[in-house]
Amino acid sequence: MNFNVRRILLVAALAVLAVGLLASLAANVILLRQVRQYYDEVNAARLDPYGLLAYADEDAPPPNPDARRVVFFGDSRALAWPAPDAPGYEFINRGIGAQTTAQVLGRLSEDLTPLAPDVVVLQVGINDLKALPLFPADAEAIVDRCEANVRAIVDAIRALGADVILTTIMPSGSVPLERRMFWSDAVAPAVVEVNSTLRDMAGPGVHVLDAYAAV
Repeated sequence: MNFNVRRILLVAALAVLAVGLLASLAANVILLRQVRQYYDEVNAARLDPYGLLAYADEDAPPPNPDARRVVFFGDSRALAWPAPDAPGYEFINRGIGAQTTAQVLGRLSEDLTPLAPDVVVLQVGINDLKALPLFPADAEAIVDRCEANVRAIVDAIRALGADVILTTIMPSGSVPLERRMFWSDAVAPAVVEVNSTLRDMAGPGVHVLDAYAAV
């Protein structure tokens, strides 16, 4: 092998090494940002466990006699729900990202009751089930609490005189990189199990929208 060939191979090897180092550095920066984000979220939840500060500055709008009031309530999936163009209805969003059923239940009297809704679209539950890979020994209890909390939320909404549009839990979709090492196959069947219970909650004033089947 002559000198020029060895030189080319050396340059190529150095280039590959540099690309690898840059990719590794970029991945570490991304992971560091994700870790910091989760750290911030955990500590924010400790300071405001139910997320009551999220809508503390928003006064309940006065009743509109010409429109039925619909409130989207729950976690990030409720927060992302777009308000349709529907004459005769007004839409208010009270979703908060990353919330569990316990957190949504805990802020119901603060964030929902003052709005005097006619209809509540409820989307919640996935954040409970995302904890299953972290606490496998508590899997049954986590699922049971999730179902019980949803039932309590539905009952409280019905006690306000509002109808409930209860959506089933949508599939978790692709797992982000930062979650993969803390993920397991237990989440998907738990979603199916809880959704079966949610479908059984249909009854007078409670309408189940099967979001899981739709997507």
